Amino acid sequence: MELNTIKPAEGSKKARRRVGRGIGSGLGKTAGRGHKGQKSRAGGYHKVGFEGGQMPLQRRLPKRGFKSLNLKFNDEVSLAQLETLGAAEVDLLSLKAAGLVTQHAKTVKVIKSGNLTRAVKLTGIGATAGAKAAIEAAGGSLA
Repeated sequence: MELNTIKPAEGSKKARRRVGRGIGSGLGKTAGRGHKGQKSRAGGYHKVGFEGGQMPLQRRLPKRGFKSLNLKFNDEVSLAQLETLGAAEVDLLSLKAAGLVTQHAKTVKVIKSGNLTRAVKLTGIGATAGAKAAIEAAGGSLA
């Protein structure tokens, strides 16, 4: 084998389609575009999703669903988690330090899940009605 005899494999190279080059090429006159219509003309095509003037699918379907971007700033803590925390006074910073809420959290709410047996004073933290009753029953308070 010599460098000047190297050739690509048979059938791997195919000549590009030369349209509009006369009747003998088989792609003369209309150049494979058919007759008339938007797709036959130069520069004439449509945007993605265009259905020829018919109302497009994405506009026919009803709008539904929404996910608030503020959800990442809200977090919740259960009564069971407060029990394991072991602190008498709990605020947002202590919850972040303990890793019970994310560092992005701005508002935290205590939910009634589990039991609380010791008094806990919450400052700057909300609570559901059931959680508030459980905290006050254990001798704690919300500020």
